[in-house]
Amino acid sequence: MIQQHTPRIAKVERKTKETDISLELNLDGTGHANLDTGIGFFDHMLDGFARHGGFDLSLTCTGDLHVDCHHTIEDCGIVLGQAISQALGDKAGIRRYGSSLLPMDETLVLCAIDLSGRPYLVFDAAFTSERVGGYDTEMVREFFYAVSYSARMNLHLKLEHGSNAHHIIEAMHKAFARSLAEAVSFDPRVQGVLSTKGAL
Repeated sequence: MIQQHTPRIAKVERKTKETDISLELNLDGTGHANLDTGIGFFDHMLDGFARHGGFDLSLTCTGDLHVDCHHTIEDCGIVLGQAISQALGDKAGIRRYGSSLLPMDETLVLCAIDLSGRPYLVFDAAFTSERVGGYDTEMVREFFYAVSYSARMNLHLKLEHGSNAHHIIEAMHKAFARSLAEAVSFDPRVQGVLSTKGAL
């Protein structure tokens, strides 16, 4: 018999002098996304995250894009991380760990996640171009740093090989989505939380 779980949904809002963000996340969704960050390429990446993770994601952000894309992307990462943490609750019954080795044309990306409650990011990638659309490639690390620390997860992202910045960034978001989907999924063998400490 498959145990039924209440959908894990979180709503987070963040308003500062730099950004005004409203986000809703359903970890048990169908991959539907409704996105408007003002940065087309960023919307495309978040759409891939939702679709390939099976998450429902609604996100609107009004940011100071007349300055640059930094505050918008970083603050969206903060809010997404907060939503992941909030939706997970006490993490009872989840697998905790997830990983993915994801190819995209010439690119291969490795992602591994531990929902340990201890934030840490290892990011090993370099880009040959400074921008993709309205997205500065140096913001890729900043986005995942913000997500990992706000969600209190251990996140490793490594570019095994690849040259096209669009492919690399997209593969990272998809690999992250698949890894997170595995980590938040339920394992009927897990009683309470998967930790010798008794808490995550």
